[in-house]
Amino acid sequence: MRLTRLEGPIRLDGHPDEAAWAAVPPLPLTMYTPTFGGALTERTELRVGYDDHYLYVGGRMYDSEARKIRTNTLYRDRYSGDDIIAIVLDTYDDRQTASWFTINPAGTRIDRAVSNDAEFANGEPMNQNWNTFWDVATSQDDSGWYAEIRIPLSSLGFQDVDGRVTMGLIAYRVVARKNERQLFPAIPPNWDMGYAKPSQSQRVVLEGVHSKHPLYLTPYALGGVTWETTLDTAQGRYLRPSDRTGEAGLDLRYSPTSNLSLDLTVNTDFAQVEADDQQLNLTRFSLFFPEKRQFFQERSAIFDFTTGGSSRLFHSRTIGLADGEPIRILGGARVVGRAGTWDLGFLDMQTARRDTLASENFGVLRLRRGIFNANSTVGAMVTSRIDAEGRHNVAAGFDAVVRPLGNEYFTVRYAQTYTTGSRNRALGGEQSLLLLRWERRNQIGPGYAAEFVRSGPGYDPGMGFIFRSDFTSLELRPRYAWLIGPRTPFRSVSVGAPGHSYWRNQDHTLESLDWSFQVAAELKTGQTLNLTFRDNYESIREGFEISGGATVEPGNYWFPQVELGLQASYSGTFRPTFSAGAGKFYDGTRVYLSARPAWNPTRYVELGVDYDYNRVRFAERGERLDLHVVRLRVQTALDVHLSLATLLQYDNAVDAVGINARLRYNFAEGRDLWLVYNEDLNTDRPLEVMPRLPGTQRRAFLIKYTHTLGL
Repeated sequence: MRLTRLEGPIRLDGHPDEAAWAAVPPLPLTMYTPTFGGALTERTELRVGYDDHYLYVGGRMYDSEARKIRTNTLYRDRYSGDDIIAIVLDTYDDRQTASWFTINPAGTRIDRAVSNDAEFANGEPMNQNWNTFWDVATSQDDSGWYAEIRIPLSSLGFQDVDGRVTMGLIAYRVVARKNERQLFPAIPPNWDMGYAKPSQSQRVVLEGVHSKHPLYLTPYALGGVTWETTLDTAQGRYLRPSDRTGEAGLDLRYSPTSNLSLDLTVNTDFAQVEADDQQLNLTRFSLFFPEKRQFFQERSAIFDFTTGGSSRLFHSRTIGLADGEPIRILGGARVVGRAGTWDLGFLDMQTARRDTLASENFGVLRLRRGIFNANSTVGAMVTSRIDAEGRHNVAAGFDAVVRPLGNEYFTVRYAQTYTTGSRNRALGGEQSLLLLRWERRNQIGPGYAAEFVRSGPGYDPGMGFIFRSDFTSLELRPRYAWLIGPRTPFRSVSVGAPGHSYWRNQDHTLESLDWSFQVAAELKTGQTLNLTFRDNYESIREGFEISGGATVEPGNYWFPQVELGLQASYSGTFRPTFSAGAGKFYDGTRVYLSARPAWNPTRYVELGVDYDYNRVRFAERGERLDLHVVRLRVQTALDVHLSLATLLQYDNAVDAVGINARLRYNFAEGRDLWLVYNEDLNTDRPLEVMPRLPGTQRRAFLIKYTHTLGL
């Protein structure tokens, strides 16, 4: 399908009425939800065109009840049940990755990166922390709302052959109050997120488009003051000295080709990044925290090398963070994109020394290319972590994903690590990991996955993340789902019986087993109901402590549980999401409740509460826990330029309250002023303990300004 080259200028004003738009035919849309192939209830005209510098989307979203058009938020990168239009672009034409642009009637923008063909098999396929340069304008009247989107071609990595570019395109409109999604092309609802699936996108051709080589310089300036409470044992009292800081740094981005970008950074700082969510840990394994720092987001999917669950060969949070605390990054370089037929990712960063932690160099090289067909790839990765004192950790891995037919996929991943002082360096020995997976990726009809993993006792990726070591695991995930007819309130019903077992390599005994039977029903209005029966087995040889201080003693435990969940529709102004469960817990019992309600009283304010409650009782040992984690999120925006995000967190297991507030003023794309306030409060301050713990443990005020210059 050839996209239309615009023959006249487009004024970005939210009124797609220029003469150039008249020559662009609207895309034929199909109802995706609530009933696939049903009659559209509202008229929509989405047009896509381009010129030498930009890709344009023009939209006329007519509405028979225009007063009911939903604009719930003005906050960037936040979907809150709004009416929206979106375009998904597989710019590399690899049928695996895409750039996803979404707007609401107020012009609020969301940009995300899609990976792994929008499949959740290897983790989250959407990177919501990715941002790029683009513009939008919208308008609204009694007949509906209208939009114009302008995306610089320099923001889209692509390959041109003598000015000819082929890419994938998906476009859609959502009428929120009806849970109606109108989609182009007519992708059937056979997958969980088919409306953003690059392999199902329409191939489109742009003619006369040539490579751009933009250069962006982004200097930043930062100043602030921090107070940290310390105990002066000599004086027998707490002190809170201030530490003033003033920093400057520079980021440079250059695209030597249209599908390759180079990022250089000096004295990198991430002061404006949102704080991590506090989490309860009721297991003996480490908690996983996602990457939120912007420097690591561009085409981050290239670096994906998952080894089961959240485990991975490379996790960028190992760079510049230790126990959640930042370590100064002196500088680094990053190259991502495509060179010929190869996807390429290269990263090298240098951190400074801090206290007892030596200065370190972190390096990653990732290569991947397509084989056999559009959905099969083969690749390799090498990571290197070397400190100033000569200690090193090197990891190397090979992976392949092959689609032999239909929706069937076979995955193999092999990784080997080498660490200072390790003795076994044989290929396939104690320092290796092997993963084999066969799956059928679909949402409707039969689906399944089977995964085998073996990890040696010395396997230790120094730049990765692992939950456990020295194990062999087997996972089975059978599933079946039905689409329900148009005359019932249900859209789909599914049943599944996933199971996962872990065996000790040392003596081949069973260490962990979890099996469940799940029933889920999705309503045409967007809500989902879940009922799960779960049975767990844990063989504990060394006792451990969970959040709150209770201990789990050595022993073999079976503990069944039942859970009921309600997932709210994303299209409401009030979105209540709850889950609750009860059952055995090792040698005790556990009752838990999780609530995630969100409410948009106006487009200027969004209130969200995350509440997790765990009631744990070990009656025979006389231990009891009542654990509460509360997160209050308040996101406010005066317009699409000025916004304030506030996160308050309370965790009674550590008796602490955390406050993170970030005020942003976006002058224009690439020019931002940030005011950041952080405070950690102590809530357990007994009078009988002297000196008494102060109310504030840490407080910080920071101001940061970034200014991007296009050269």
